[in-house]
Amino acid sequence: MAEIHFYYSSMNAGKSTRLLQCAFNYEERGMHVICLLPEVIVKFTQSDLITSRLGLSRNAIICYSDTHLPSLVSQSQHQQKPSCVFVDEAQFLSKEQVSQLCQIVDQMNIPVMTYGLRSDFQGNLFVGSQWLLTLADHIEEIPTVCFCGKKAIMTARVDANSGEVACQGPQILCGGNDIYLSFCRKHYQEKMKSCENHLQYACSRN
Repeated sequence: MAEIHFYYSSMNAGKSTRLLQCAFNYEERGMHVICLLPEVIVKFTQSDLITSRLGLSRNAIICYSDTHLPSLVSQSQHQQKPSCVFVDEAQFLSKEQVSQLCQIVDQMNIPVMTYGLRSDFQGNLFVGSQWLLTLADHIEEIPTVCFCGKKAIMTARVDANSGEVACQGPQILCGGNDIYLSFCRKHYQEKMKSCENHLQYACSRN
């Protein structure tokens, strides 16, 4: 039976690279796959490409807020039934979109592989990740490493100029190593506390 999988990590762990490699493996064996990207991330990047830091990329179908995902997959079956559906940046899915991915698995017997961040730079769960953690059949962490050598489980946003960690700002701000770093819990909390203390000090002087 088909299952829905959620592969999560902090930033720069190779999620997109793994997705692209897995999709290639299917296609190398003559199978048809569908790759999806949430509309939210496309608005920021202005691109429908799934890209990896290794330079790999492929086009994806954009999931708009009004896209009915089971219907989208059904339409593609006129050519060849998809052997798998892949979703990158899955943290930006809505609750309804996650539910529709589950329908693809349960009613159409097509496996779905989703890849995304678990939490944002403030440590809050993304909506898509929350519901994938709740509903996915298989959940797997893709490991990466903090500068101290421990497993990195948190993503921090840094100022590109000063290199200091930011604890305020919009939830979505696209970027790579220039504005996001992955830390273990200890160093993430230390850096966030330092940022909060700095803000409190700055406010007290105004």
